[in-house]
Amino acid sequence: MEAWIQGIMEQFGYIGVAFLIMIENVFPPIPSEVILTFGGFMTTGTSLNILGMIIASTIGAVIGAVILYGIGLLLDVARLEKIVDRWGHILRLTRKDIHKADRWFDKHGVWTVFFCRFIPLIRSLISIPAGMSNMNFGLFITLTTIGTLIWNTILIYLGAAVGSQWEVIVHYMDIYSHIAYAVIAIAAIAFIIWFFKRKKTEKTN
Repeated sequence: MEAWIQGIMEQFGYIGVAFLIMIENVFPPIPSEVILTFGGFMTTGTSLNILGMIIASTIGAVIGAVILYGIGLLLDVARLEKIVDRWGHILRLTRKDIHKADRWFDKHGVWTVFFCRFIPLIRSLISIPAGMSNMNFGLFITLTTIGTLIWNTILIYLGAAVGSQWEVIVHYMDIYSHIAYAVIAIAAIAFIIWFFKRKKTEKTN
């Protein structure tokens, strides 16, 4: 995977970087850490420069985010209601639950979209619920661009700073990712427990 990523970047430069970052947003398992840190390293020995890398990677990320936002629009609340009507008895979900989640994102979505740009995997997928909740597109693009710009700038500068040792940054980012995934998993389990306890209480009452 890494060899393929490096080959694309070496052959196509900025366009390759934008393309890879766009794909990384749509298919999160492709590691942006490798793309960005290696991109930073490339600025130390080629005609590519840091500013160009930052701009290209940010453009790619925003395009990828817009694609996922569009997918979210297709999975709007009305479609989810139909899914819940059919399968809700198995998933133990109701239309009321869907509307609660939608209201929560309407209330907290602004900061969620921004801060999730710094969490591996979630940084890409957060675009889908943003589309599902019909978040203002201009606001979505603004927050996505700012958050992505910060993330890309940090990793590209780190890659340029360590040069040929750029893989060291990837190693530490892997550790950061594992910690983030563990926290997310714990939070998800806690939410599931809370959700079912609340449903049980509501049923009892």
